Amino acid sequence: MPPRDTSILSEPAPARMARPPSRDGYVTTLIGALAIITVLYVGRDVFVPVALAILLSFVLAPILVILRRLKMPKTLSVMAAVVVTFLALLAIGAVVASQVGQLASDLPQYQWNLQEKIRSLKGATAGSGTMERVAGMLQDLSTELNRPQPQPRSPGESSERTPLPVEIHQPAPGTLGMLSSVLQPLIHPLATTGIIFIFLIFILLQREDLRNRFIRLAGAHDIQRTTAALDDAGARLSRFFLAQVVLNAGFGAVIGIGLTLIGVPSAILWGLLAAVLRFVPYVGAIIAAVLPSALALAVDPGWTMVLATVALFVVIEPIVGHIIEPLVYGRSTGLSPVAVIASATFWTWLWGPIGLVLATPLTLCLVVLGRHVEQLEFLDVMLGDRPPLSAPELFYQRMLAGDPVEATSTAEDYLKDQPLASYVDEVALPALRLAQHDHARGALGEERIERIRASVGELIYNLGPGDEEPLAVQRGEGGALPGWIDRSPLPSAWTGDHPVLCIGSRTGLDEAAAMLMALVFTAHGLPARVEGPAALQRGHLAKLDANAAALVMVSSLDSGGMAQLRYAVRRLRRHLPDVAVLLGAWGAHGDRNARSALEEIDDPSVTTAADAVAAAARLAHGAQEAGRTHGTAGPSLRLPAEQ
Repeated sequence: MPPRDTSILSEPAPARMARPPSRDGYVTTLIGALAIITVLYVGRDVFVPVALAILLSFVLAPILVILRRLKMPKTLSVMAAVVVTFLALLAIGAVVASQVGQLASDLPQYQWNLQEKIRSLKGATAGSGTMERVAGMLQDLSTELNRPQPQPRSPGESSERTPLPVEIHQPAPGTLGMLSSVLQPLIHPLATTGIIFIFLIFILLQREDLRNRFIRLAGAHDIQRTTAALDDAGARLSRFFLAQVVLNAGFGAVIGIGLTLIGVPSAILWGLLAAVLRFVPYVGAIIAAVLPSALALAVDPGWTMVLATVALFVVIEPIVGHIIEPLVYGRSTGLSPVAVIASATFWTWLWGPIGLVLATPLTLCLVVLGRHVEQLEFLDVMLGDRPPLSAPELFYQRMLAGDPVEATSTAEDYLKDQPLASYVDEVALPALRLAQHDHARGALGEERIERIRASVGELIYNLGPGDEEPLAVQRGEGGALPGWIDRSPLPSAWTGDHPVLCIGSRTGLDEAAAMLMALVFTAHGLPARVEGPAALQRGHLAKLDANAAALVMVSSLDSGGMAQLRYAVRRLRRHLPDVAVLLGAWGAHGDRNARSALEEIDDPSVTTAADAVAAAARLAHGAQEAGRTHGTAGPSLRLPAEQ
């Protein structure tokens, strides 16, 4: 069974029929993407604060909901949340500035420890002399490259010249100059902070209005569905970002406390850095561990502190990432690993270090938009962690490519939890129905049909008929799907080498479906063999041995060819009057018109592999009880109710 999506952003998306874009569409999309990237890069001084404000609005949204439930006015609740956030960030900034200043003043004290460690490392490698020779060679080359070139002299110029001393005196700075030198480095951070909180206030005050405008842009033709989707997506994003902020803050607090106990200077600074960098998946914690480890290397004369620092990150990060995070917001963020790395690279290139921190939240917002806005579906396909192809589509694509190896691996994973009949019903037969649809509209030629048939045959060979017998028995206990069918008490026709004959009705696709059904019957204790569509032709029907099979299944994927199928079954009935006939109308699954046409056929028919196995079991046990009544059609089977 495919793994269930446990992402906090998991939301079933409606099936859409993809339309291939035209070449003009590709060009327009490319030009639009380049224009957007250019605007984001040129206007990064504005867009970065706006992005931070949007993300902060998601974090504060649940808090605002709580305040509104406490009957606090909207404006007051927004201002309270924003002021508390501002004060918290201001306090964090003050702590960081203090820690950085203290660290800068203490760094010269650690120079001697670093020199001693370098000497010890040089002593450890002094035995061979290789490192010394390489270092000496590099030093000689550096000296030669940095040697100044002699200046050419004119013929009458003296070899000795006394240089003239030159002194440059700057005027003493005035009051305005001193004030400018102090405020100039602060202008950009203060302006950025001001833009962030101005946008944050207005976004929170106008949440409902912005939501309605976005609904209008996203899909006003179906307001109910669009509203439900966007409200749910917004709530999920808010919960996720708030949980991530709390979790990363806890991670930073634990790291800070641990570094304090170890004795690493400026432990609060490294804890804050770890909390911020952990917003970057996969590599954030590694980057956060580098600086405190380097500082521990400089502070401690020995190696105990640096080893303890590394061990702290090695222990805490897996606990948070693999135990606590799945409990808090699921196993996945909804992003593929490649998308995480690619987005981190892109946003860092676009916006610098702040882009690295914002990469995952921004990409997550894009994926949510792609899942709920049809025009942006490509974002979900490119960046999301959901499989881009469904299991039947992937099966069909691998069969078209003539690569049954990947399909075999996927089938083996599926069969660990589900019976073979379920795999055939949910993956293989739907894939063949896709192929039949392409064949009906003229997009699938005979050469590719033959490739699909051969690939299905190789898949069946790889799976093997005997591997699923214990699983079939296990799944059959107490369920609708029968398990292993004991043939020992059955009539002689059911105890032969191949009591079941599966025939493809018209094309190689029907034969591929018959091959899959033969595998299913064999897995349940009824060995089966396969014949192609030629077996139903008049000249070949006479060659079929009436005593070699107890049941003949005719497989058909064409939901519109019921009339031809009816005639083929009648010819088969005339040549094999004593053999039960079962019609596998796989193309009629989910098609009411085709199912109605099936009712005109006297012989029993099924639309799923599970129903086929159950029908075969009933036919076998019915033959046992009735002593195999000759000259009658197979027992009547009621069609499964339409789902």
